[in-house]
Amino acid sequence: MSFVTAAVHGAAGACPPPDDPKAESWRSRPAAHQPDWPDPAALRAAVDALTARPPLVAARECDLLRERLAAVARGEAFLLQGGDCAETFDALTADQLDGKLHTLGRMATALTSATRLRVVTVGRIAGQYAKPRSSPTETRGALTLPAYRGDAVNDRRFTAEARTPDAQRLTRVYDASAATLNYLRTRPAARPDDPPGQLFTSHEALLLEYESALTRFDARTAGRYATSGHMVWIGERTRRPDGAHVEFASRIRNPVGVKLGPRSTADEALALADRLDPRREPGRLTFIVRMGAAAVRDVLPPLVEKVTAGGAPVVWVCDPMHGNTVQSPSGHKTRHFEAIVDEVSGFFEVHRALGTHPGGVHLELTGAPVTECAGGTLAPVAAADVGLRYESACDPRLNHGQSVELAHRVAHLMADR
Repeated sequence: MSFVTAAVHGAAGACPPPDDPKAESWRSRPAAHQPDWPDPAALRAAVDALTARPPLVAARECDLLRERLAAVARGEAFLLQGGDCAETFDALTADQLDGKLHTLGRMATALTSATRLRVVTVGRIAGQYAKPRSSPTETRGALTLPAYRGDAVNDRRFTAEARTPDAQRLTRVYDASAATLNYLRTRPAARPDDPPGQLFTSHEALLLEYESALTRFDARTAGRYATSGHMVWIGERTRRPDGAHVEFASRIRNPVGVKLGPRSTADEALALADRLDPRREPGRLTFIVRMGAAAVRDVLPPLVEKVTAGGAPVVWVCDPMHGNTVQSPSGHKTRHFEAIVDEVSGFFEVHRALGTHPGGVHLELTGAPVTECAGGTLAPVAAADVGLRYESACDPRLNHGQSVELAHRVAHLMADR
């Protein structure tokens, strides 16, 4: 049975019930970081095509991930979430996918061996094709063009034609994600109730037209699911509680994550928990903290204390990548391995002091021998060598050796705890 056929038999129905007045309530809210699509007719055609296509993932698989994340929230499991900063169409190859699977598998084995906890593995995969940008434009010399927003929107080539947002790319994202899932599903599951390939999928739910077009009603639960991936998250730049992204996420039953940066406050975190998990269901909400090594020990404690006191059974996860980005001597964005380890260590220290569970790590990584992050000992990269094999479409990723080394460092922190 092909993946598309399998998805139809196991997933939510083709559309929300006609009497659901809140199916697209996000449209009445401010939506940050949406592309300026130049051709409204092309966008409408792409959305209509996506609405008619089968779901990419099954609602039952989303529910299974919620159950697994509930175990993480209770302190009975650990979340390993990782993959590309930004997937690209031209990197969709068997070798690339095998490298990611192999890397995540070795990391999960290291964590399980040291902690005896079940590791819930979630990939940044099969949908991570869009990125928010700090500036809407990019300038090279005398030429200023729209910023690259991921292959879902435009192309990395620095020409006016390539950087113009193209709504037809939304259907290419669907096709690429379906192809990735097809490949993952050829891999055997470790347990009978695992999804094929032992890997749940996740991505940032940034492009709301795409996410909404792939949202389906499931009669089994009488709920709506974003069938673009098992888990979706809201980024640091789009997490305002009254914004369109939070409104969209509040209407779906998938596990949902929210990135929290160093300027996050305890009141904001609790407000997000109230909006996204008002019933206080374990496994529903994950807070992915990206504070930076210099800030995590000071900023994180009041957030954990207030959310815990508010009765929200969230999964606390450390993203030690985004808060530790610096510039290399070659001018490339990079991250130093020891800074990444330091933030993870600080994350564990906070939870140890508060008696709460450090639930997981969220990493940008690849199975390829890239040189995008500096440091490490298994596959070390000198600061001067960062530009030698820099292949990321956006931000620097850990290579295979650095990823496995980090998993062992995290395992020691878990064992010590």
